[in-house]
Amino acid sequence: MTMPLAAVRAQLQWRYATKQFDPARTIPAETWQVLEDSLWLAPSSFGLQPWKFLVVDTPALRQELRKASWNQAQLTEASKLVVLAGRRSIDQGDIDRLIARTAELRQQPLANLDGYRKMLSGFVQGGWASKDLAAWNARQVYIALGQLLTTAAMLGIDACPMEGIDMAAYDRLLGLDGTPFTTLCSVPLGYRHASDKYATLPKVRMPREAAFERR
Repeated sequence: MTMPLAAVRAQLQWRYATKQFDPARTIPAETWQVLEDSLWLAPSSFGLQPWKFLVVDTPALRQELRKASWNQAQLTEASKLVVLAGRRSIDQGDIDRLIARTAELRQQPLANLDGYRKMLSGFVQGGWASKDLAAWNARQVYIALGQLLTTAAMLGIDACPMEGIDMAAYDRLLGLDGTPFTTLCSVPLGYRHASDKYATLPKVRMPREAAFERR
């Protein structure tokens, strides 16, 4: 089942980085499950999924995270808050877990995946991404972020991706220090407040011909 093309375009035009959320409105549980699915089902290079998604519901913790986000109100006013974290690196254990999970779900002997395992190990250890695995992992997390934002727009849910945060403070508050993961961005989600003036401002995009080349 697909959405009408006009509806997809309308929702992409409708979305914006919401500055003011309505704290009285909450995302229904079944809708939130689909939004979580959009992260869980997101694509990643080699399927490695070098991420962790922290859903922060505790009011006191969200208040502390707001302080670590230059007091931006979205952190506490939005219905939900997700913090996207990426792996600091990739090691053989991460690869082996992926191979084992693949064999389990696809009911294959591990030996059948040995060639893929060796190829993936060689890339991680000596391919172009090996020069900065943290940055490579972050690229994968931002693919998931894009899928979350698009899914939210299709469902009529507002969101605001935020990098204007103290990532080191987030790591400390979320217990990520000393773990394989580090904070990359946070995303409040909910419903725009009627008084948010940014909701009706025209989108500022460069001319289409500046963004696209046809070859």
